[in-house]
Amino acid sequence: MGDQGTLPVETRRVLVQLLLGPALDARRQTKLWPILLRDESTIRSRLHELFLELVIDRDLEVAFTRQVVSDELDVPILLRRTQLTFLDSLLLLFLRQRLTQSDAQAERAVLAHQEMVDHLAIFQRQGNVDHARFGKQIANTIEKAKKLSLLQKIRDSDDRYEVSPTLKLLFPAEEIQALARIYAELDSRSPNANLDDAESRTETDDEAES
Repeated sequence: MGDQGTLPVETRRVLVQLLLGPALDARRQTKLWPILLRDESTIRSRLHELFLELVIDRDLEVAFTRQVVSDELDVPILLRRTQLTFLDSLLLLFLRQRLTQSDAQAERAVLAHQEMVDHLAIFQRQGNVDHARFGKQIANTIEKAKKLSLLQKIRDSDDRYEVSPTLKLLFPAEEIQALARIYAELDSRSPNANLDDAESRTETDDEAES
């Protein structure tokens, strides 16, 4: 029957990018961003048909979708949720703090792969003899942040990344402070925090919901 779409092709590309997630970034999707702003009303309406809300931050120039929550309707869940482990959350805290520091200095939040490894290595349990397993956990944690587009590789660099400004929308300062307090309390109870048993209470969506 052929293509029965009624929207312009470029508008549909914006919708696809938003649904694929985790975000539409003006710096990386330079052709899609102006289309998003031009057709915002139409795109917002189409997403609402799927029980999704469009979130746009014009200062950061990023946009993403968020699941609509309603007490009146039994809303089907389209966005998949990703459970964050203790190490995942520790890395998010580190990245979010780096983003805050860089903002204060009006700089891009750029860091090396080894900086993340060194930071997470601090939380290795004393007496742990399976260093290879812990190293694999760290590698998986960093890889997850990359897949969620929270880390964006610097062009022409093998091991340097920029922290995505989207992280500020996904985890506002008050949420980060609350999470930091939880881990500070956990650390004060046990100097050898068990990374196998301690799971974060934080969740995120693959398509970048806060």
